[in-house]
Parts: sequence; structure tokens; C-alpha cells
Amino acid sequence: MHEEFGPLADPFGDPGDPGNRPGRLAVGVVGTGRVGPALGAALQLAGHRVVAASGVSDASRRRAEALLPGVRLVTPPQVLAAADLVLLTVPDDALPELVAGLAATGAVRPGQLLVHTSGAHGVAVLEPATRTGALPLALHPAMTFTGTSVDVARLAGCPFGVTAPEELRPVAEALVVEMGGEPSWVPEEVRATYHTALAHGANHLVTLVAQAMELLRTAGVAEPGQMLGPLLGAALDNALRSGDLALTGPVARGDVGTVRKHLDRLATVSPDIGQAYRAMARATAQRAVRNGSLKAGPAAALLDVLNEENH
Repeated sequence: MHEEFGPLADPFGDPGDPGNRPGRLAVGVVGTGRVGPALGAALQLAGHRVVAASGVSDASRRRAEALLPGVRLVTPPQVLAAADLVLLTVPDDALPELVAGLAATGAVRPGQLLVHTSGAHGVAVLEPATRTGALPLALHPAMTFTGTSVDVARLAGCPFGVTAPEELRPVAEALVVEMGGEPSWVPEEVRATYHTALAHGANHLVTLVAQAMELLRTAGVAEPGQMLGPLLGAALDNALRSGDLALTGPVARGDVGTVRKHLDRLATVSPDIGQAYRAMARATAQRAVRNGSLKAGPAAALLDVLNEENH
């Protein structure tokens, strides 16, 4: 690791001790989408000062004006010139090119804290800037953002996936605590697994719920959300508490006849949802077999039905 990280091992002291307030930093935000302004606002509430931000679209500029009033909007190199701590809150795929460009143009200063919020990347993506002396941190808030002031309040207790050089771990965790979050250490080598888990759980959950609502509307249910709310809320709570042991329903019970009826109906109503149902039912059966709630015989019969081409 870089020896220059050593002296900054814990520049903030104890963020929970009112008598030991962290040093105040000039903060810059590169990318005023939904995440950057909220994190900048949270850092301002902690006593830091957002001095500059960059945003191109009209929506980005409006968000900056709403959450970071009075903060000047400039180019990314100008943001880095003004700030001690820079939040890089751009889309995942744009981050490598942004970092490489800033490093190549000499915009990055030695000792500057460079923080990105991408869940998919660790600190390796910041290597071009690290070589010029920047201090790299990856702080990913595990939350969906609306781009409004409500996001700042939601940061209270929000888990953050934290990746940093070991020497900078106290700095990274202190920043998360200052924003109201709860730091969770994610080693660099498993960062992709971490982000896959979050995307699979959150994004595909939305698809699953939307499909269930679509089917209920087809069945004539006027308020599908109202019907699904208690059921899905209980299922999510049980799954978070008990994992696979929370599995219920026809697949977990091995009710082959019921599953066949579902597939027959989906072939008529929505073949696309039928494909998703089949994939999730296979995965559910496999997990139910592993935890012992579904025996091998019924599981084999169930998988035969799920694999039938006419469905």
C-alpha cells in the first residue's frame, strides 16, 4: 500500500464524541444525479462545506439547486481544484473514463480524498488517481434514491458498502457515520459479488412484484398493490429472518398439479411471465431440496413439469 496513507489513518478522531469533532473539509460533487446532492447535503449537515459541484442536464442542475443551494456549478476539474474531498457520483460505466481523464489532465492533487459511490467498483477503478497521490475510497449507499430531500433523511441508518486501502478504513467508516449511515466492510476482491447480490435482490424484486400486479389486474383485481402488500411484506420479513426456511407455496410443497395449472394459465395470459415463473420455480425447488423441505422424488417430478417444452 502507499505509505502516504499512514498519517491520515484517522484524521476524524471519534465521530461519535461531541468533544472530538472531525476536521471540516471542503467537499466537491462531480455528478449531480440522484445520489451526489443527497450525500453532499448530508456532509453539510455534519459540518463540512460543499464548495462546488458539476452537473450537465437540467434535472441535475435542479437537484443541485434544491439540495445544495448556493453551491456553484462548474466543470469537474474545477470541482477538484476547490475541494479536499471529492464525491464522484456518476454512473458505473462512466466512472473509469472520468477517473482516467481527471488524472491525465493533472486535476487530482496529492492527499485529496477521492470517493466514488459505485456499488460495482472497489478502489481499483481509482488507481489512475491513486498513482498521482489521491486517497481512494469506495462508499456505496445500499439504498434507492429519489433525487429529493427525502433521501437525506433516509441516510439515517443506511448501510454503506465500504472498500478502501486498510490504512484508510477508519477515514472511510468515519465519513459514512458522519452521513448518518452504517459502514459495512467489503473487501476489494468480493466487491462484484456484493453488488450482484444487491442488484439481484432489489432490481429483480421490482420486476417480480410488477409481474404479480400485472397478473392480478388480468384476474380482475382492481387494487393489486393493496392485495399484495401484506403478503409480500410478510414474505420479505420471514425471508430476511429465516432464509430458505421461509419458503412456502406449491413449489416448496411439491404440488406438481398446481404448478402445471399455473404454467398452463401463463402460457395463455403471459408467456413472458411464464418464463420468469419457470426460472424462479426451478431455483425455488433446488433451494427447497437443499434445505430438506422438498424430497428428491417430488422435486424430480416438479422439474420435469417445469422443463416441458409445451409450457
